[in-house]
Amino acid sequence: MSFTGSSVGSGGRRAAFEFGKTHVVRPKGSHQATIVWLHGLGDNGSSWSQLLETLPLPNIKWICPTAPTRPISLFGGFPSTAWFDVGDLSEDAPDDVEGLDAAAAHVANLLSTEPADIKLGLGGFSMGAATSLYSATCFIHGKYGNGNPYPANLSAVVGLSGWLPCSKTLKSKMGQEEAARRAASLPILLCHGKGDEVVPYKFGEKSSQALSSNGFQNSTFKSYDGLGHYTIPEEMEEVCGWLTSKLGLVG
Repeated sequence: MSFTGSSVGSGGRRAAFEFGKTHVVRPKGSHQATIVWLHGLGDNGSSWSQLLETLPLPNIKWICPTAPTRPISLFGGFPSTAWFDVGDLSEDAPDDVEGLDAAAAHVANLLSTEPADIKLGLGGFSMGAATSLYSATCFIHGKYGNGNPYPANLSAVVGLSGWLPCSKTLKSKMGQEEAARRAASLPILLCHGKGDEVVPYKFGEKSSQALSSNGFQNSTFKSYDGLGHYTIPEEMEEVCGWLTSKLGLVG
């Protein structure tokens, strides 16, 4: 998943990519939680903000950023909006940790100005789900992949039609007592369609298994027969009920 010439800065370091427009959906009721929701490859924050605005969750403020436009190895270097680079969707493909760290830091920064009494969460679809799940592991460990401290205090994470990046190295980072305590208590919801032709169902299933086997005791995996790489009302109803319950939303 390495980047090619035009995206590499001096000294072999990757050039910084500029994030796109952020769309915010204000809560219609009392503000109790803020969730950053991340779109999939080639999409933008606007399309998801329009869907999230229709959900019966009046106490949630939604922040829907747009990923940078960057060359994508999967597309032969053709640029697309993406949270990180993807070489190919296989279990043995290397993870773009630098790109994941940059995306996770951008998300944490979006949450950094929220009031102290507001519960914070992450969610996303496809590559956005992968970024949210990666951010969850950063929260558990208390630091990004590069070792810098992770600042946000997460109360819930949702991943639709996605996968868990860096799953093979997750176990090696779970040694600390604090990490184990956070992993045991952080609510995570994974949803995946059995007919997904883009991110295969087994990716979601194995991601869920990786979380469970590493002490994420509060993770839930929901599967949907016949669902492809998109969302349906039934799935969003599941998300609404789960968020209301896990975040303790009232009113």
